[in-house]
Amino acid sequence: MQLSVIILNYNVRYFLEHCVLSVQKALEGIDGEIIVVDNNSSDASCVMMQQKFPSIKLITNKENLGFPKGNNIGVAAAKGEFLCILNPDTVVAEDTFSKILNPKNWSSNTGIIGCKLIDGTGNFLPESKRGVPTPWVAFTKIFGLYKFSNSLGKYYALHLSENESGKVDILVGAFMVMQRKLYNKIGGFDENCFMYSDDIDLSYRVLQEGKHNYYFHETTVIHYKGESTIRDGKYMKRFQEAMNFFYIKHFKVSIFFKGFMKIGIVLFSIVKRFQGKIKEKVQPENYVLVTENSNKSQLINALEENLNVKFTETISDVNRTEFIIDLNTISFKKAIHWMENNKKKNYTFKLLPPNSNFILGSNSSNDRGEVKAFKE
Repeated sequence: MQLSVIILNYNVRYFLEHCVLSVQKALEGIDGEIIVVDNNSSDASCVMMQQKFPSIKLITNKENLGFPKGNNIGVAAAKGEFLCILNPDTVVAEDTFSKILNPKNWSSNTGIIGCKLIDGTGNFLPESKRGVPTPWVAFTKIFGLYKFSNSLGKYYALHLSENESGKVDILVGAFMVMQRKLYNKIGGFDENCFMYSDDIDLSYRVLQEGKHNYYFHETTVIHYKGESTIRDGKYMKRFQEAMNFFYIKHFKVSIFFKGFMKIGIVLFSIVKRFQGKIKEKVQPENYVLVTENSNKSQLINALEENLNVKFTETISDVNRTEFIIDLNTISFKKAIHWMENNKKKNYTFKLLPPNSNFILGSNSSNDRGEVKAFKE
């Protein structure tokens, strides 16, 4: 088997369904499998998987075991030569896996390959490519110095543009592809870290094996960043613990630096918590359907009834406009590119998954996302 896609889920039932639908399309023509590991969700995620995807392997944990252990459990059941660690709040294009698995991208020195990630508004997510957060690099990130020059921009690997492939140090756990034998050789994710710095640690240990990690810009994946996480007090505590875990494990630091980092981590986690606060939804003034359906008017009528909104053919750059993209007639790849090419301040996007009775999306990289299920 060529590829095993591991999806660790926790209470994102609709995003998981959408993700699996996109992965199924992307695996067509590839000898692959999907393994969904559920960390004791309470939102009917497992019932949905059993009803809609009975042939997909589902592993149900009896408690929330965290990101590292949950993924390690999935990998233990995998049969593929390659692994893709994938968040449930992602959407992949039909050619994502075929492009990345192209033999030309892999050599004896290849470690992990990541790809270009965008948020729900079509904007590039800079954490798609990062550098090792050494004490100095962390300092430039925490105090915003990385914005002033590429030489200070190692945290977000600014030596590469978002549309340029190349070597990077750190890749994000939302989307990682690597050989299973390498994953097992380094011991997978470190289960001593519950979440948040696990992808940094894994990427760094791959570098220590003498391998190179790569950012691959030729395919784009939507990541509804933050959908699986509420930025509450528990989040801030775990984020601090995760950063401390990485520094204690990999760096020898002075007492002075430990104190400095403690202050920096607190400041950084407070910013993260503030960014993740759920903001009051501002309703769009215009709704526009993007579809290739020959019965467009019939679909609009059905959507208007189910969503209790009115659609228009007029696109305004001034008024807040929400685009509903019909994935029954438009490919995942085309929808992703459409979002990238049409992103504007007043535009938001929601996707209508194929053969589904809901739309979903998010209005910023810090938005927890929005799901609108149709009337029964």
